[in-house]
Amino acid sequence: MTREHGRVPLVFSEEVADALAERRPVVALESNVITHGLPYPDNAATARKVEDAVRAGGAVPATICVEGGQIKVGMTDEDVERFASTPGIPKVSSRDLPVILAQGGLGALTVASSVVAAELAGIPFFSSAGIGGVHRGAEKTMDVSSDLIQFTRSKVAVVCAGAKSILDLNLTMEYLETHCVPVVSYRSDDFPAFYCVSSGIRSPQRLDDERVIARAVENHWALGNDSSFLITTPVREEDAIDASEVDAAIAGAMAAAERDGVRGNAITKYLMRAVDAATEGRSSRANMSVLVSTAEVGGRLAAAHARYREETA
Repeated sequence: MTREHGRVPLVFSEEVADALAERRPVVALESNVITHGLPYPDNAATARKVEDAVRAGGAVPATICVEGGQIKVGMTDEDVERFASTPGIPKVSSRDLPVILAQGGLGALTVASSVVAAELAGIPFFSSAGIGGVHRGAEKTMDVSSDLIQFTRSKVAVVCAGAKSILDLNLTMEYLETHCVPVVSYRSDDFPAFYCVSSGIRSPQRLDDERVIARAVENHWALGNDSSFLITTPVREEDAIDASEVDAAIAGAMAAAERDGVRGNAITKYLMRAVDAATEGRSSRANMSVLVSTAEVGGRLAAAHARYREETA
């Protein structure tokens, strides 16, 4: 099914179109993890596991990409395989989206652009392993992820495992507070740090009841807010990496990056590779685990939200 939003066409897979028409829960997923995450064929296998996890949670997955000047909402198995095995597909954030659409090529959506597309498609829930944030040294570089900016503009509930430890998580939380983006931790007291159970930062709110979370999401938008609602869920304890081990690896990598002149967009990949080397590959395995566990929770929360909307309609 194709639907125009202004001049931008959205093409829905049959499964996603049917779910939306029947008001069943749908969870939007980013495609950037397919093209810029794990190597082939692990990236394709993980993408399918993530979609299966959303289904296990009780919702329909909608992995979103760009192709041929259209936003594709719900990638087929063939789409996933093609994106996973094709080198050079650009990473598309929200600022890049209009240009890539105009050019008519392939594009893998990040958190920021996926949130834009999810809102256009009428999908209220999005799931990602980890969000971007305020980078270390941002007081000099002004390096703040577009994810945070987009959360102030898009009415989507974002389910994630917090943000990566390579970021300045205290400033990330300050940014979200300043822009009135609610942060709720699901069945946890702390704000998680991707593959670390806790960042050491207390969460502003803890909620254990899925229906209460659904009501809180609806209340946020009913109060006139046009921003996202952030829900965090930590990685499973058995898959987590010890925070002190990660912090030590990051400290060494930051010093090396400064010495080698690594800056800007290159710093994230540099630091992630350093952490992976320091943990002897355990962080990559934890990365895969948190993608799946977060997607399953996203499915459950989207299902609870859909039930709440139906009951209160």
